[in-house]
Amino acid sequence: MADLKLSDVEKAYGEVKVLSDVNLDIKQGELVVFVGPSGCGKSTLLRMIAGLEKITGGTLEIDGMVVNDIPPAQRGIAMVFQSYALYPHMTVRDNMAFALKIAKKSKSEIDEAVNRAAEILQLGPYLDRLPKALSGGQRQRVAIGRSIVRDPKVYLFDEPLSNLDAALRVATRIEIAKLKESMPNSTMVYVTHDQVEAMTLASRIVVLAGGGIAQVGTPLELYERPNGEFVAQFIGSPAMNLLSGEVVETGAQTRVKLDGGGVATANIPTTDADMGLKVNLGARPEDLIASDDDDYLYQGEVDLIEALGELTVLYFKPDAPGADPVLAKLAGTHAELRGKTVKLKADPARLHLFHNKVSLLYR
Repeated sequence: MADLKLSDVEKAYGEVKVLSDVNLDIKQGELVVFVGPSGCGKSTLLRMIAGLEKITGGTLEIDGMVVNDIPPAQRGIAMVFQSYALYPHMTVRDNMAFALKIAKKSKSEIDEAVNRAAEILQLGPYLDRLPKALSGGQRQRVAIGRSIVRDPKVYLFDEPLSNLDAALRVATRIEIAKLKESMPNSTMVYVTHDQVEAMTLASRIVVLAGGGIAQVGTPLELYERPNGEFVAQFIGSPAMNLLSGEVVETGAQTRVKLDGGGVATANIPTTDADMGLKVNLGARPEDLIASDDDDYLYQGEVDLIEALGELTVLYFKPDAPGADPVLAKLAGTHAELRGKTVKLKADPARLHLFHNKVSLLYR
């Protein structure tokens, strides 16, 4: 297994630059997840690592060796694609063994590698079946097994669960997490648009936006300390609420008078120079609680309710046409709040402050 290092990596198609100044160190044993909106370049970056896309600028190192001009087959990587791409006329055993046969490995080496992968992925009972006799989740496990038998330096996953239904996605995600635990020294890079996959699988998450890296950190770091409004709203579902206001008290805690009439205190230090600063207060829907206090940060009429059983999502009527509604996630069922005016507050330790889209913690 190996480290992976990207230094000033760029990708351009003619005059159009889609990625620039990508600097990232991935250590042996990490499972790093690339996330970002559609078109941000996450799959392109993965394909550059694989050698399926040419790097326009910068260097890519695998295990200390610059591999910019090395063919994919010689990079020591294995890639699992969104589509299973299994040979339909071959058994599970033959699908997993095919690359080793092409490499002219001995029968004993092939059998040992296939049996090891089958044990890790619990595919032993299915080795003599054809792909058409497998479920979608089992087929994806075969595709992963085909990578494992090659014993690569780096595993690459390109949205491997996208073709599965909801239940299979959960089951296969758990299997990938167990796979990583069983191979603690393996280095994995995983692309997804699913935040749950990213938050539950990743050692670190790389958020891509605007042709580069917006922030890198552990799942909880990105959730609890986003460096700007983009990451704050991208990580977490539903997205973080942003309420505009002005700083009216500074110090170890900062008090903000909100444009909608509410007042909020955040555990974010500011100085006298920040007095009167125009800010956006960030509050995650799950951190908001209903309150009868006069000291509230938001008050509005509940326009829509999503009752999910263990919790209820409240959608408040937007303050202006075209504005995003404020959302709150409350534990339990609250159907009686539809059409009612509700006040919300939050723990000061759970609030965020942004100025010019940048968190005050990262100024």
